[in-house]
Amino acid sequence: MNSICVRVVLAGLLLLIATVKADPGGVSFWKTKFTMTCPEMGKWYKDEEKKPLEEHESKTWTSEYDDSKKGLYSCQYTPQSESDLEPAVPKTYFFYVKGKVCENCFELDGIVVLVVVVVDVFVTGGVILLVYKWAKRRNPAGPARTTKAPAKAAGRAGPPVPSPDYEQLSAHTRSRETYSTVNRTG
Repeated sequence: MNSICVRVVLAGLLLLIATVKADPGGVSFWKTKFTMTCPEMGKWYKDEEKKPLEEHESKTWTSEYDDSKKGLYSCQYTPQSESDLEPAVPKTYFFYVKGKVCENCFELDGIVVLVVVVVDVFVTGGVILLVYKWAKRRNPAGPARTTKAPAKAAGRAGPPVPSPDYEQLSAHTRSRETYSTVNRTG
């Protein structure tokens, strides 16, 4: 029992650690545009070209997306050093952009989907409880009582149990082979 609890706690901690975002950078799509976000103010480059996409530094870069825009992008920035003694070393943050866009589409966040599923489960459970309470209130005596079958009219009863209409099985006339049919003799 204890090993199962330890495993559950470890799995929960690993899931919590995995959901923490390390960098504030990323790519997001909205309809026909995509936006890249650099961790800090920087210059934007496409592929390995040395020519910047913009003349000035910015934290985000937005553009219309088509197949020609697919590829490797980078943002070169100089992080703020915590002390003035260390020289600031430029860092490069890379993005690979590839996606499908359309005018009437939008990206769904995983949390939104999770909330929709959880709300749906609770609403369905509420409807089930309401129907159960309504059905129980309608029949306050509890479960339905079984009723006796009506008495059969005289003269309309079925044949007696050992019916003369049916012939008894005989061991001499039965075939012992699998899937065989009964062959009657004389």
